[in-house]
Amino acid sequence: MISLHYSHKSSQDSHYGLVNKANNLKKYQELCRKTAKKFDDADKEILTWGLGIAGEAGDVAGCIKKTVSHNNDQRDGIKENIGDTLWYAAMICNFFGWELDEILNENFKKLQARYPEGFSETAAKSGGKRIDWNEKK
Repeated sequence: MISLHYSHKSSQDSHYGLVNKANNLKKYQELCRKTAKKFDDADKEILTWGLGIAGEAGDVAGCIKKTVSHNNDQRDGIKENIGDTLWYAAMICNFFGWELDEILNENFKKLQARYPEGFSETAAKSGGKRIDWNEKK
Protein backbone atom coordinates (compact mmCIF):
# COMPACT_ATOMS: atom_id res chain seq x y z
CA MET A 1 0.00 0.00 0.00
CA ILE A 2 1.30 3.46 -0.87
CA SER A 3 1.44 5.87 2.04
CA LEU A 4 -0.38 9.16 1.61
CA HIS A 5 1.61 10.84 4.36
CA TYR A 6 2.93 14.18 3.27
CA SER A 7 6.10 16.05 3.89
CA HIS A 8 5.45 19.63 4.99
CA LYS A 9 7.27 22.22 2.91
CA SER A 10 8.08 25.51 4.50
CA SER A 11 6.52 28.64 3.05
CA GLN A 12 10.12 29.78 2.72
CA ASP A 13 10.67 27.29 -0.14
CA SER A 14 11.45 29.21 -3.32
CA HIS A 15 9.16 27.17 -5.59
CA TYR A 16 5.95 28.25 -3.86
CA GLY A 17 5.48 31.11 -6.30
CA LEU A 18 2.89 33.85 -6.56
CA VAL A 19 0.09 32.66 -4.31
CA ASN A 20 2.25 31.84 -1.28
CA LYS A 21 1.23 34.91 0.75
CA ALA A 22 -2.27 35.66 1.98
CA ASN A 23 -2.31 39.07 0.28
CA ASN A 24 -1.73 37.26 -2.99
CA LEU A 25 -5.08 35.47 -2.85
CA LYS A 26 -6.56 38.51 -4.58
CA LYS A 27 -3.90 38.26 -7.29
CA TYR A 28 -4.64 34.55 -7.70
CA GLN A 29 -8.34 35.28 -8.04
CA GLU A 30 -7.63 37.89 -10.69
CA LEU A 31 -5.36 35.49 -12.60
CA CYS A 32 -8.14 32.90 -12.51
CA ARG A 33 -10.57 35.47 -13.90
CA LYS A 34 -8.15 36.23 -16.75
CA THR A 35 -7.89 32.55 -17.73
CA ALA A 36 -11.63 31.88 -17.64
CA LYS A 37 -14.11 31.66 -20.47
CA LYS A 38 -16.39 34.69 -20.79
CA PHE A 39 -20.13 34.10 -20.54
CA ASP A 40 -23.14 36.13 -21.69
CA ASP A 41 -25.51 34.02 -19.58
CA ALA A 42 -25.10 34.11 -15.78
CA ASP A 43 -26.95 30.80 -15.31
CA LYS A 44 -24.59 29.01 -17.71
CA GLU A 45 -21.61 30.62 -16.02
CA ILE A 46 -22.43 29.53 -12.45
CA LEU A 47 -23.52 26.12 -13.72
CA THR A 48 -20.12 25.73 -15.40
CA TRP A 49 -18.25 26.69 -12.24
CA GLY A 50 -20.46 24.53 -10.00
CA LEU A 51 -20.21 21.43 -12.17
CA GLY A 52 -16.51 22.07 -12.71
CA ILE A 53 -15.70 22.11 -9.01
CA ALA A 54 -17.75 18.94 -8.49
CA GLY A 55 -15.91 17.20 -11.31
CA GLU A 56 -12.48 18.21 -10.07
CA ALA A 57 -13.32 17.16 -6.50
CA GLY A 58 -14.37 13.81 -7.95
CA ASP A 59 -11.01 13.58 -9.73
CA VAL A 60 -9.24 14.18 -6.40
CA ALA A 61 -11.28 11.36 -4.85
CA GLY A 62 -10.52 9.07 -7.78
CA CYS A 63 -6.78 9.67 -7.48
CA ILE A 64 -6.90 8.96 -3.74
CA LYS A 65 -8.84 5.74 -4.40
CA LYS A 66 -6.29 4.58 -6.99
CA THR A 67 -3.43 5.42 -4.65
CA VAL A 68 -4.90 3.60 -1.66
CA SER A 69 -6.90 0.75 -3.22
CA HIS A 70 -4.91 0.01 -6.38
CA ASN A 71 -1.39 0.70 -5.08
CA ASN A 72 -1.02 3.17 -7.95
CA ASP A 73 0.68 6.35 -6.73
CA GLN A 74 -1.49 9.24 -7.91
CA ARG A 75 -0.16 11.98 -5.62
CA ASP A 76 0.76 14.17 -8.59
CA GLY A 77 -2.83 13.80 -9.84
CA ILE A 78 -4.19 14.65 -6.40
CA LYS A 79 -2.08 17.80 -6.32
CA GLU A 80 -3.03 18.88 -9.85
CA ASN A 81 -6.74 18.28 -9.30
CA ILE A 82 -6.72 20.16 -5.99
CA GLY A 83 -5.29 23.09 -7.96
CA ASP A 84 -8.11 22.77 -10.49
CA THR A 85 -10.65 22.56 -7.66
CA LEU A 86 -9.25 25.76 -6.15
CA TRP A 87 -9.45 27.45 -9.57
CA TYR A 88 -13.16 26.66 -9.74
CA ALA A 89 -13.61 27.83 -6.13
CA ALA A 90 -11.98 31.13 -7.11
CA MET A 91 -14.32 31.43 -10.10
CA ILE A 92 -17.38 30.81 -7.93
CA CYS A 93 -16.13 33.53 -5.58
CA ASN A 94 -15.59 35.85 -8.53
CA PHE A 95 -19.12 35.16 -9.77
CA PHE A 96 -20.65 36.18 -6.44
CA GLY A 97 -18.22 39.04 -5.78
CA TRP A 98 -16.54 37.35 -2.82
CA GLU A 99 -12.85 37.36 -1.99
CA LEU A 100 -11.07 34.11 -1.15
CA ASP A 101 -9.56 35.55 2.02
CA GLU A 102 -13.08 36.52 3.17
CA ILE A 103 -14.29 32.95 2.59
CA LEU A 104 -11.29 31.43 4.38
CA ASN A 105 -11.65 33.76 7.37
CA GLU A 106 -15.39 33.08 7.69
CA ASN A 107 -14.75 29.34 7.48
CA PHE A 108 -12.09 29.55 10.18
CA LYS A 109 -14.42 31.54 12.46
CA LYS A 110 -17.19 29.00 11.90
CA LEU A 111 -14.89 26.12 12.83
CA GLN A 112 -13.63 27.98 15.91
CA ALA A 113 -17.23 28.51 17.03
CA ARG A 114 -18.16 24.89 16.31
CA TYR A 115 -15.08 23.42 18.01
CA PRO A 116 -13.79 26.06 20.48
CA GLU A 117 -11.61 23.46 22.23
CA GLY A 118 -10.43 21.98 18.92
CA PHE A 119 -11.92 19.09 17.01
CA SER A 120 -13.00 16.05 18.96
CA GLU A 121 -15.17 13.08 18.05
CA THR A 122 -17.45 13.91 20.97
CA ALA A 123 -18.02 17.46 19.72
CA ALA A 124 -18.53 16.20 16.17
CA LYS A 125 -21.09 13.62 17.30
CA SER A 126 -23.01 16.25 19.24
CA GLY A 127 -23.19 18.30 16.07
CA GLY A 128 -21.17 21.22 17.31
CA LYS A 129 -22.68 24.63 16.66
CA ARG A 130 -24.43 24.45 13.27
CA ILE A 131 -25.83 27.20 11.10
CA ASP A 132 -29.44 27.11 9.94
CA TRP A 133 -29.19 28.86 6.57
CA ASN A 134 -32.94 29.58 6.57
CA GLU A 135 -32.61 31.57 9.80
CA LYS A 136 -29.69 33.56 8.38
CA LYS A 137 -31.82 35.17 5.65
